[in-house]
Amino acid sequence: MATVLEMKKEDNLSGKQQLRASMLSQLSKLKEVDRADKSFSIQQKLFETLEFKKAKIILFYASLKTEVETDRMIKEAQAQGKLIGLPVVVEKNLVPFLAKDFPKNLHLGPYDIRQPKKEFSHPVSLADIDLVIVPGIAFDNSCNRLGRGKGYYDRFLKTLPKETATIGLAFDFQIVDNLPHSSIDLPVNKIIVS
Repeated sequence: MATVLEMKKEDNLSGKQQLRASMLSQLSKLKEVDRADKSFSIQQKLFETLEFKKAKIILFYASLKTEVETDRMIKEAQAQGKLIGLPVVVEKNLVPFLAKDFPKNLHLGPYDIRQPKKEFSHPVSLADIDLVIVPGIAFDNSCNRLGRGKGYYDRFLKTLPKETATIGLAFDFQIVDNLPHSSIDLPVNKIIVS
């Protein structure tokens, strides 16, 4: 017979899976023109934040087709003199590498995520990263985040120095009142929405 704690954990997992499936469906239905417009609006808001303005090294993510589009953000941030990192999957962890000559020196890594080719880049020390831009399937009003379910970002966020700013990017429909979460799920500091 399952304990109350085990039942709660199963409910939590089931709730996450249902929400993840629902959000992924909504993301896939978003029209390309709307995705582009909303992503540009998010970029404008992001670039106005104090965290972005102060940051010298920013860890972005190379967006998938259904996510808030980051390619334009990365190019513009580089044009402003920011150094940009992207995560590289190494075993079960994310390791930040500098993204030189973006997007030319990228290749498809695990889960078809674009990441820097190691031969054209080098790792970035976590202590040197000023800002981390975090993807998510959904976020809630307390800045909790629902990822794709593999735990890569949760593990990575735990390794960051406390003073490193973290910002999630989301379309308005990705914000829910409360996300099912546990002690291993780490919230971001701020969410930028359009």
